[in-house]
Amino acid sequence: MIVAEGVVLRTVSIRGTAAQSTTVSAQWSADHAIDGLTKSWSACSSSNVQTNPWWSVDLSYIYRVSRVVITNRLDCCPERINGAEIHIGNSLENNAGVSSTYICNDMEGRYVNLIIPGDSKYLTLCEVEVYGEGVIKQGKSSYK
Repeated sequence: MIVAEGVVLRTVSIRGTAAQSTTVSAQWSADHAIDGLTKSWSACSSSNVQTNPWWSVDLSYIYRVSRVVITNRLDCCPERINGAEIHIGNSLENNAGVSSTYICNDMEGRYVNLIIPGDSKYLTLCEVEVYGEGVIKQGKSSYK
């Protein structure tokens, strides 16, 4: 939980459902990036090497997203997050070691997607914390 300008922001991603483009093995599944653990490489998600790898969390509801904090591996591979794009919206279409904080200026959306454009890329995430305020409205799931 974060208090910013008198408003309590809570981590809304921890209750979400995560998915990713590919998975190295079960040990590196997408849900590891929203399990609340940031200190161990064994609690990270990772795609296989591929073109345009992505990771996504369905927040189940539409939130006003104020910030996204991404924690990368601490033991190696910091370059695996280079060039990442964060997309926040209400559709899975085109949304997509060190902690980096991205201020989102109260964007609204149900899905938070991270994408690394390019060939022969991995996407490794140890924690993704999405901070938001209030449920704006329920969204209709596009997961099948």
